[in-house]
Order: sequence, then structure tokens, then C-alpha cells
Amino acid sequence: MPAGPAQTRVDRWVWAVRLTKTRAAAASACRAGHIRVNGERAKPATSVKIGDEVRVRGEGPERIVVVRAVIERRVGPPVAVQCYRDDTPPPPPKEHIALAAQRDRGAGRPTKRERREIDRLRGR
Repeated sequence: MPAGPAQTRVDRWVWAVRLTKTRAAAASACRAGHIRVNGERAKPATSVKIGDEVRVRGEGPERIVVVRAVIERRVGPPVAVQCYRDDTPPPPPKEHIALAAQRDRGAGRPTKRERREIDRLRGR
């Protein structure tokens, strides 16, 4: 693992270990409340050190990582994964995911023509 300082800013660390694409995105995620350090909402300047738990909500499910090494410069993916332990729970099995409701063709709302026929049958 790369050696670094004892602590650094959370936005810089999240960007360096490739949890966000840019440092600006990491800072805006902090300001929006999408990054938590040890359960507390983090500002971009919040310090992280070895052993801290960082939760990042992004496009996908929430990532839960524990800091194993503090780095300030962006590194390649193989080195980045050595800097944290990923405690993110596995996704639920596919059979437990609710499927979107699907209707047979024509089983949805009646068309305008069908509504007129229904109105004629009802005597309107």
C-alpha cells in the first residue's frame, strides 16, 4: 500500500481511491449529504484517517468502505482497491427484486375509439 499522510480531506481521498470521477464531484456529493464519515454527514474538508468508515451514495447502491491507507493523489485501480476495505453488502438475489408490471397488448387503457364504443353501449 502507498504511504501517505496521517489524515486528509474526505473529498480528496474519495477522489484519489476512485469512488468518484472528479474531485469536484466528490466535493459536491459531500455538500449534498451523499458522503458520510463514521455515520456523520461530511463536509468536503472533513478529515479521514485509517480505520474510518466512509459511506458514498452515488449512481448505484451505497458503497461502504473502511479506510486502510490515506492517499492524496489519484492512483490506478489496482492500487486504489488496496487503500480501502469494501464492506458493501452484496446486492439482493434477482428473484427478490420486484419486476415492473407488464400488461398484454391492448390490456391497458382503452383507446379513443374503444371509449366511444363504450359510451355508445352505455347510452351516452
